Amino acid sequence: MSKVTQPVEGITSAPPAGTDLLVHVVQSVPALITYIDTDERFIFANEAHRLWFDIDPEKIMGRLVSEALDPESYLRARAALIQALSGQASSYEGELFSGPGRRYVHGSFTPDFDAQGNVCGVFTVFTDVTERHALEEQLRESEQRFSLAFQHAAVGMALVLPDGRYQRVNASLCDMLGYTETEMRAMAWRDITHPDDLPLSEALAAQITNGRREAFQTEKRYIHRDGHIVNVLLSVSQVRSESGQLNYLVSQVQDISKRKQYEDALFRERQLAEVTLNSIGDAVITTDIALNVTSLNPIAEAMTGWTSTEAKGSPLDDVFRLRDINTRQPLDNPLRQAMRRNAVVDFSGKAILLHRNGFETPIENSAALIHDHSGNITGGVLVCHDISENRTLALKLIQLAQHDTLTGLPNRSLLYARIEQATSMAMQRHRQCALLYIDLDHFRRINDTLGHGVGDQVLQAVAQQIRGTLRESEDLAFRYTGDEFVVLLPRVDDADEAASFAQKLLDACAQTKVSHLPPLDIRASIGISLFPRDAIEPDALVRNADSAMYEVKTQGRHGYCFYSPEMSQRSVASQRIENVLRHALAHGELSLQYQPKVDAALGHIVGAEALLRLQVEGKDAFLPDQFIPVAEDTGLIVSIGTWALREACVQARHWQREGRPIPISVNVSPLQIQYAGFYERLDSILCETGLDPALLELELTERTVMSGGDGTIRLLRRIRQRGVRLSLDDFGTGYSSLSYLKHFPVDALKIDRAFVRDITQDPETAAITSAIIAMARSLNKDVIAEGVETELQSTFLREAGCSQMQGFLFGAPMSADALHQRLVEQVA
Repeated sequence: MSKVTQPVEGITSAPPAGTDLLVHVVQSVPALITYIDTDERFIFANEAHRLWFDIDPEKIMGRLVSEALDPESYLRARAALIQALSGQASSYEGELFSGPGRRYVHGSFTPDFDAQGNVCGVFTVFTDVTERHALEEQLRESEQRFSLAFQHAAVGMALVLPDGRYQRVNASLCDMLGYTETEMRAMAWRDITHPDDLPLSEALAAQITNGRREAFQTEKRYIHRDGHIVNVLLSVSQVRSESGQLNYLVSQVQDISKRKQYEDALFRERQLAEVTLNSIGDAVITTDIALNVTSLNPIAEAMTGWTSTEAKGSPLDDVFRLRDINTRQPLDNPLRQAMRRNAVVDFSGKAILLHRNGFETPIENSAALIHDHSGNITGGVLVCHDISENRTLALKLIQLAQHDTLTGLPNRSLLYARIEQATSMAMQRHRQCALLYIDLDHFRRINDTLGHGVGDQVLQAVAQQIRGTLRESEDLAFRYTGDEFVVLLPRVDDADEAASFAQKLLDACAQTKVSHLPPLDIRASIGISLFPRDAIEPDALVRNADSAMYEVKTQGRHGYCFYSPEMSQRSVASQRIENVLRHALAHGELSLQYQPKVDAALGHIVGAEALLRLQVEGKDAFLPDQFIPVAEDTGLIVSIGTWALREACVQARHWQREGRPIPISVNVSPLQIQYAGFYERLDSILCETGLDPALLELELTERTVMSGGDGTIRLLRRIRQRGVRLSLDDFGTGYSSLSYLKHFPVDALKIDRAFVRDITQDPETAAITSAIIAMARSLNKDVIAEGVETELQSTFLREAGCSQMQGFLFGAPMSADALHQRLVEQVA
């Protein structure tokens, strides 16, 4: 364009046509438009000059650019102009001055060529970008402030890309982990995370990436460049685009290694204190400054009748009730005296402790205050012990109650405490735990074909095989019940490690040998639950592992299976058992068998225990250890127990009418005792059947009697008044100053088979059994030993003063007809 149309003054009210339209557009556009010739003179300038700088565009026509612009603006833009005059398009961005006006502009310089390709001038277009420039300056300043704050922050900072790579890191984080900024920007957070912490870190990262959470905070471990562990508190938040796309993550990292050292030291001290309190033979009770209970150790629970959970928060005087040993008048609590005197207070031989259920225990005790680091009183501690003659025996009973006498393994009473300790440590250190629930396949066949004695030897051998797989000082094995074991792995890196260990257990069980037996080929089913993936609470971990084990059973046995959420809260087998129980109850498929009790001195049958069986098509479908817990969990035990009680009374009445009256004992579940109408049902059954109440004996567990409270004691006394006998089953598996026996309305004690099994091999067990028999006899109570299987056991128990015996030596559980035949032969 060699010729430029001259500007017209004014703007028409309506857009013109043709060339006039072009002029109209050029004059009206809100931008500076000029045409400059090769001598750097203005040939054209549009009306925007008047609006921007209050300059008449006519007055700059023909003038040099250097004359029309102020010197500074000319110098700023001249380089771009010269470049355009040389034939290359160019641009300029910067300030432009003209008199009082000042703007920040973006200018484009476009060369104009003639027909021969020579430059004949330059088109310029300047747009006002003052506001944009101001925003950019603000953003630049903000970014600079962020950069300074980011780089010099006292905590570690990082910008992390969605794939985990570090986009930017500050000096504090580099110093913390020992890497240079360049080295860290070549890595991802996974590269420096401790392997044990990767599963949890991956889960949190996935949640924030998929938008399930906006931020998270967690403790984790990084690996320093020199290999040592750095414990950190990590806070992560997300930055997303307007469209919701994840741009990057902002991480703040605080080194808490020293704090973790203190916490670990404190945790070890607490663990040591807890183990000590749970192991010593004295009762220990702690309180806050208001004398409200904060904890009880197991001995204190047993001596007071309160569990630690029940007692927590209760006034000390409600839990620890003292009486004068001579006058039986209430004594002032020694801890209250210690508070008043700010000194240790001792009671030596002057006090008795009143159990929740009313019986008394002579004690010695002392009270002391607990102070914080500033010397302020924060609470108190009471320590007492039983000074009765039974204390040593009671402590031994506790030890026996916590360990399985057959295998020597800890039993289920210790399992949950150990799981809680392991998971607490794992939570502190971001580790995983694994629980393996082991059930031997078809173990009942061994008992049925080779006898219970051989079955016990096999269980001992299996337990030894399980022990052999454990990592020293880490893993723990427990005998849970019957032929079921549990292995606790306090530290596993992943599910594969737990699976590998399960396979080792399967292989070890298959190699079980008993010296005088042919190869056994023991097979097992193993269920696995992981902490914290599958559950956090100990009982839930056990329950889930149990569910997984039953899943293995349903799939054909001999293998292992991990718990999955798809498995029902109750195992498939438990659900099946419940269905069978409901059907059996409705269709008469429950039955009773009767195991004889014999007079210890004479050897003839003097009674029988009614034992519940669940049959399908005439065969036992499940063992009592399998279906009784399900019946209790579902509440069916009340209906089933009522059926069993009535059936036993009908049979006993039948024998009574035939002139062969023998007492029948029936096991009663704690849930039955707690049922409000139990006594009325019992009375109704006795009336319906016409049975002499003296021919009925109810067997209750020691725990049922001890934990039932005053209401249970009143119920038992009412039952005794009705003429029904009461006995304590599985005696010796719980704590006590055994003097509580005289306070309970029971007629007989049944010594648990765990004691009977070892009386001929273990002198301590023999001594304890003799002491139990002697004490019971001194209280005018019969003693019945269950699980008697050998003549040696029988001889020992008879000479120790046991009145009755029960076990396979005298007869396995049998039908009513079979027992009737035994009674007939006995008379003959």
